[in-house]
Amino acid sequence: MTAGGANGGVGRDKPSSPMAWLRRRMDRPVRRVLPRSLLGRTLLIVLIPLVVTQGISLELFYGNYLQVVSRRMSGSVAADIVLTLDLMGRYHAAGDRAWIMRRVRERTQLDMIWNPGQRLDRTGSTHVLGPMDEDLAQALETSIGRPAFIDWIDDPHTVGIRIQMPDGVLDVGAPRKRLDVAPIWLFVVWTVGSTLLLFLVASVFMRNQVRAIRRLARAAELFGLGRDTGPIRPEGAQEVRKAAVAFNRMQDRIFRFVAQRTAVLAGVSHDLRTPLTRLRLSLAMIPHQGAIDAEMLRADVADMIGDIAEMERMIESYLSFARGEGAETPVAVDVGALLDETAAAFRRAGGTVLSISLPAPVEATLRPDAFRRVLDNVMQNARRHGGRVALSASRDGRGIVVCIDDDGPGIQTDRLETVFRPFESGQNGGTGLGLTISRDIVRAHGGDITLQPSRLGGLQVRIILPV
Repeated sequence: MTAGGANGGVGRDKPSSPMAWLRRRMDRPVRRVLPRSLLGRTLLIVLIPLVVTQGISLELFYGNYLQVVSRRMSGSVAADIVLTLDLMGRYHAAGDRAWIMRRVRERTQLDMIWNPGQRLDRTGSTHVLGPMDEDLAQALETSIGRPAFIDWIDDPHTVGIRIQMPDGVLDVGAPRKRLDVAPIWLFVVWTVGSTLLLFLVASVFMRNQVRAIRRLARAAELFGLGRDTGPIRPEGAQEVRKAAVAFNRMQDRIFRFVAQRTAVLAGVSHDLRTPLTRLRLSLAMIPHQGAIDAEMLRADVADMIGDIAEMERMIESYLSFARGEGAETPVAVDVGALLDETAAAFRRAGGTVLSISLPAPVEATLRPDAFRRVLDNVMQNARRHGGRVALSASRDGRGIVVCIDDDGPGIQTDRLETVFRPFESGQNGGTGLGLTISRDIVRAHGGDITLQPSRLGGLQVRIILPV
């Protein structure tokens, strides 16, 4: 016996359960019958329970209440007939029978006629009303025990009852209102009408909800085709409104992302033209300098090396900006420990950290390397313009707030926003992309970064992160 046989067929799929097999068999036919649109499926979800509920209500009412009432009304009519027959059996005189029938007609509304010597030509019932026919026939059979015929068709206002007696036939005309509870069609019409009305109301409401989803899907499709349709107006249910708001935010972030990188690319391509032009001129002049100009040649080579280094620095800055956060996974990070690490690196670079203030432990979910890069960019700017910084982190209603204060010259109020543009802050030896990269990373975390005057006399960088 092989190993496969010993193990009962290793590698074979386990036989599925009967329920799983039935589910697979029913899945395709059900999907063919079900509507494909969200509106159709939602209305079907509303309609099926509504119809089932109304059907159960109809069955309970008609099957229980109407049957009980019908049996009681049929028993009442049968009891009046039995009482009349008992009186007629006790008093045999013709005058007595006429008086009994007259009194019965006055008191019970039963119209009775005695037909002596007649015989019934048929028995049973016409059976047009279902349970009420059966209840009356059963009540007469139980109470009287004689052959009888019940006619529900001949007169629309009276039910004809013929009872075979030993010496004749007793014709009884019972008012239909004593046997008929109520027209069942009224209850059916009310049930069907209320179902249709509720379904119509649900259709109107669900159409509005689905319309909001369709508008969101249409906006997403146009946005994917590169068409700027502007922000969509949130409408519909709360979840749909949240989806619309999230879509508007995503659209704004993507537009800002594209515009930012387009501006950086244009700035890099523009700034590269200057060193490239100098390199071209230097290379063009080399053949005309000759061997006696070795000193000048060395100076030109040094200048070209400097231009190449500057180009490398600009290209590296752009690549760093284009990489952004990379594929780093957000994790829970102790903000205080991160500030301590950044402060230690800042001190090694020659800066001075005045204080690190954390009223309480602060933990945030972020990308540690990317956020460390934000802090490093901001603090290198502070070292370049001042040299002393104060760090603080706290939690408030908006989220986690990290502040870096320096004692540098600060920035004019009208430039607090423009310095975040690419190459705007590169006049003092930088590339002009540090603050741009920092804002890009912070906004990718769902937060924001702003500038304002510092309590140290310089500039305060305020970083707000969501909790």
